[in-house]
Amino acid sequence: MRSSNPISATQQFILPAAGLLPGLALTGALACAAIELGRNPWLQAHGIGALTVAIALGMLVGNTVYGRFAAASAQGVAFSKQNLLRLGVVLYGLRLSFRDIAQVGFGGVLIDATVVCSTLALAWFAGTRLFGLDRKTVLLIGVGSSFCGAAAVMATEPVVRGRPEQVTVAVSTVVVFGTLAIFLYPLLYPWLAITPHAYGLFAGSTIHEVAQVVAAGNAVGSDAGNTAVIAKMVRVMMLAPFLVALSAGMSRVRGNTGPSRITMPWFAFGFIAVAGLNSLALLPKPAIAIATDIDNAMLAMAMAALGLTTHFSAIRQAGLKPLALAGLLFAWLIAGGLAINACIDALF
Repeated sequence: MRSSNPISATQQFILPAAGLLPGLALTGALACAAIELGRNPWLQAHGIGALTVAIALGMLVGNTVYGRFAAASAQGVAFSKQNLLRLGVVLYGLRLSFRDIAQVGFGGVLIDATVVCSTLALAWFAGTRLFGLDRKTVLLIGVGSSFCGAAAVMATEPVVRGRPEQVTVAVSTVVVFGTLAIFLYPLLYPWLAITPHAYGLFAGSTIHEVAQVVAAGNAVGSDAGNTAVIAKMVRVMMLAPFLVALSAGMSRVRGNTGPSRITMPWFAFGFIAVAGLNSLALLPKPAIAIATDIDNAMLAMAMAALGLTTHFSAIRQAGLKPLALAGLLFAWLIAGGLAINACIDALF
């Protein structure tokens, strides 16, 4: 029988898509503003990138005027925070290639792996035993300190299903201590008695954000800066297998009466696939530049959406314990990270 409403199928597609527009327009506007502000020389010099600015703008709007049009924008904001985030993480793989590993050698990879594993272990023990924090907050803070800052926190959120305030607390700790590292690491360099290459490995294996690594590395010199970025990219690459393992673990913790069903973070595999494609050097550089700009925009929109759905009251309720945990991890990244670098460098 012919449908009495021949345009119903079209409406079923258009109406949900139209519902996304207000929220996408809002997060897109905030992302554009954040990207533009992120080009400010002072912010760049201090390692404050567009993602950090985007979440700050989102929180500003979210805690002031957003309530007036939250109902109309909610669908698009949720889409930005979830779907655009996953796409952004996949395209993040265009920033590195498997050949980057060869430039730091096996020793550099081992340094990164040891720093990541030890930091995650310390975060879990101290966060749950010493500070009594909930496991999701501990994981998000630990991941942000161990891998690649805010981007790692945002990539982990869909796996652990963290609340907006938990994610924002974790991102805030990255901003606070990562920014401190920009100034502290160059001041420490003359006292460390190490080469610029060794300093680059140290900075890249222990500082939170990519932008912060760039700032702290190049403050010592271009050689140190290049090595620092490569070491950092190897840490970024380790995020994908961690997310797969975390997803399997979270599935078992949540419990199933039947066979264990793993909620697979397919965007993590996409991240690896894109990094592998980039390793083949088949894509023209202009295309990679455009894709990277699109990736920056999507990640900024996800950050803005997170800020919009975060309330200061919830952050205040978190208290000082998350900051204390992040401070402990920061101290470990400096002292423990330096020791790990020295020991492995002596072996290789």
